Amino acid sequence: MSCLFCDILDGKKDGYFLYEDDSHVAFLDKYPIDVGHSLVIPRKHYEKITDMTPDDVGTVFALVPKIAKAILDATGADAFSIGQNNGRAAKQIVPHVHIHIIPRYNNKGTVWTKRQIVNDDELSKLAKKIRSLLN
Repeated sequence: MSCLFCDILDGKKDGYFLYEDDSHVAFLDKYPIDVGHSLVIPRKHYEKITDMTPDDVGTVFALVPKIAKAILDATGADAFSIGQNNGRAAKQIVPHVHIHIIPRYNNKGTVWTKRQIVNDDELSKLAKKIRSLLN
């Protein structure tokens, strides 16, 4: 079975990376709910969080505050939401564990399902700005 996120990790598909370490990456969602919507994933393929050890779950979630702070600083967002879906019935679109960090803006309201279409140049510039704030 092909996995979009594994293809991004293998360089077969484009990814706008914000963070990388030996076990995890974070990159911008190509179809964001709002500007700066990003995903944190383990490099190792797990379909659901229940397939992971408790230590592995803790390690991936421990990255969220650092990455979220950089996203908020880069985008000027007022807040953020975290989402993590497991299985098709839960609306998990890509069967690879991932945590959504979704910036929220006071002037826009909170919408969960409406996605935007952004171009590669916008994604590239925003990824670079967030990466610079993670160092």
